[in-house]
Amino acid sequence: MAKRKYYRKVYRKRKKWPRRLLKIFGLFLLAIFLSGILVFIYYIKDLPRPEKFTEGTIAQSTKIYDRTGEMLLYEISGEEKRTVVSLEKIPDYLKWAVVVAEDASFYQHRGLDFKAIVRAVLYDLKLGKFIQGGSTISQQLIRSYFLTRKKTLERKTREIILTLELERRYPKDQILEWYLNLIPMGGNLYGMEAATQTFFQKHISDVSLAEAVTLASLIRAPSYLSPYGAHLDELLARKNYILERMEKAGYLTEEEKLKAKEEDIKFYPNIDIIRAPHFVMYVNHYLEEKYGQFFLEKAGLKVYTTLDWELQGKAETIVEDGVEGIKGYNAHNGALVALSPKTGEILVMVGSKNWYGESEFCSESGCKFDPKTNATLSLRQPGSAFKPFVYATAFEKGLTPNSIIWDTKTEFNVNCSPSAIQTYGKYNSKCYHPKNYDERFLGSINFRTALAQSRNVPSVKVLYLAGKDETLDLAQEFGITTLKDKGRYGLSLVLGGGEVKLLEMVSAFGVFAKEGVKTPLNFIRKIEDSEGNIIEEMKKAEIRVLPSQIAREINDILSDNESRAPMFGWRSPLYLEDYKVAAKTGTTQDYRDAWTIGYTPNLVTGVWVGNNDNTPMTKPGVTLAGPIFQKFMREALEKFEREEFEAPQEILTGKPILDGVLPGPHSVLYYLEKENPKGEEPKNPSQDPQYFNWEEGVQNWLKFH
Repeated sequence: MAKRKYYRKVYRKRKKWPRRLLKIFGLFLLAIFLSGILVFIYYIKDLPRPEKFTEGTIAQSTKIYDRTGEMLLYEISGEEKRTVVSLEKIPDYLKWAVVVAEDASFYQHRGLDFKAIVRAVLYDLKLGKFIQGGSTISQQLIRSYFLTRKKTLERKTREIILTLELERRYPKDQILEWYLNLIPMGGNLYGMEAATQTFFQKHISDVSLAEAVTLASLIRAPSYLSPYGAHLDELLARKNYILERMEKAGYLTEEEKLKAKEEDIKFYPNIDIIRAPHFVMYVNHYLEEKYGQFFLEKAGLKVYTTLDWELQGKAETIVEDGVEGIKGYNAHNGALVALSPKTGEILVMVGSKNWYGESEFCSESGCKFDPKTNATLSLRQPGSAFKPFVYATAFEKGLTPNSIIWDTKTEFNVNCSPSAIQTYGKYNSKCYHPKNYDERFLGSINFRTALAQSRNVPSVKVLYLAGKDETLDLAQEFGITTLKDKGRYGLSLVLGGGEVKLLEMVSAFGVFAKEGVKTPLNFIRKIEDSEGNIIEEMKKAEIRVLPSQIAREINDILSDNESRAPMFGWRSPLYLEDYKVAAKTGTTQDYRDAWTIGYTPNLVTGVWVGNNDNTPMTKPGVTLAGPIFQKFMREALEKFEREEFEAPQEILTGKPILDGVLPGPHSVLYYLEKENPKGEEPKNPSQDPQYFNWEEGVQNWLKFH
């Protein structure tokens, strides 16, 4: 009995051990399970949401295009250069090439390819290190956008969870579209469109089969296989390998495969090209001021500018070649602006002879040639190019193109002797007796001749008659913003005594071309956000600042080749055969600036030649800036429909001096005060402070002629 009890006790003890083991094992499994949950919770505590793909958070660079939207001028980007395009714009053969190269069962699995994972693990175990990847396209997308490429348990766990959630939420085509827009393609390039623009300088929709498969080949190792690196042969070999696989999968015919293998693929240089750089920087400054640099780098704006890329290219070549040909006259830089007077659109902006050149002829005071300075925005003296604004003001006051003015030696400082040559007069005031370009005086001439031949002395008299302040007011209405301090300027203003910008001068001449109507200066046609919504458009407001009759009178004078020929010659750089072009030159004192500005009803062009450090040249404006102007206008006008200036009405005032008849041997002041063009009470001419000096000039002329 005792023995039986003993065995029963031993049996019970033995029976309890398996139960305890089971409990311990169960607790162990529970601990593992709970630990797994805790690890899972830890890894997903800050897990990003796949919804971010649809919330517009994908950073895209801002693109600046020409007026057609076909030529990319510049890309404003941060660390990532990217352009998002829809799947519809991506050729089918590129989609299939990527699928074949990166995830052949993409359309069959639910985010994870277990066969590929097992195959990769076995391969890695064989080599003893992590090399082979088994990631699907969905996993690569998650890793590229949300996670790092470092191989850790945490990253892999997060990657799997996000991949499964991504596949549950979105269709395959949507996932593929995101992948093709986000995948790294080497350097700061992300997505197929950015890579295509860089490698092939075309849009993704235009790539050939061979180019598309080459892009797909890059994904596996974009830095190693870069077409700019030492492994181009390996890249092309992988391209051919993928072509073989595409044919086996039924995506290509043998003929298509062989043709793609034989295609010679051209890779463009890997440089950050800025096309029309001075113009682009001008636009970029505006964009940064309005939208901010950080926003531009992320927002994916599309900026469609007004630039005509074809004309821009021609202008850059013409300016560079033109300046090269006049270096012997100590002229080392040039600039050109062309715009449409009808719309105010800047079509061409060349700010220097070569943005990519090196500074030349430098000293402590600066360089004669500074490539990055935009001379179209620099303050320079316009010389006689300012004269049309003076004559327009005079015409507004009742004077006419036929009005008589005396071209005689004249002293304009009333404190100086009108007949003796003095440097300083009473009160130590500086005398002012300008000369004409040809150093001759013609006697009595009309306003048409004075302006057409750019006679200096008559033009100073016209400014006096028109009124300095009134002329400055008109110039400001035309869009000249730099001549606001009226007290700084005297009668030398008509000869370019104030500093202006070439861009504003060209825009102002456009008012004459548009018969007195001012159109806002435009350099952006429209701006779209990343979704294609227009957020800014070109201004189209117009305002009349000059009667059309007066604008037509200026146009008629400046386009009259017969009237300007005695000064410039019948076939001067201002003359274009088969075109009637209005033009005005300008040369500043000591030849520091040379200008030519001219226009037709549909194109205005301005050219400046000089040195950035203001060093004098050795030739006047028409011989330096004129040929550049003429060559560009000859090529540019071929793009425009021929249009002639409207002729002004012939107006007779009944006043001889205004209608082109000189009543007697007196200066214009005598007759203007006596006859008074506005019908006011006649005044005593001698009361005008300039009267005796002008009369002295006339009488001296009559003594010797």
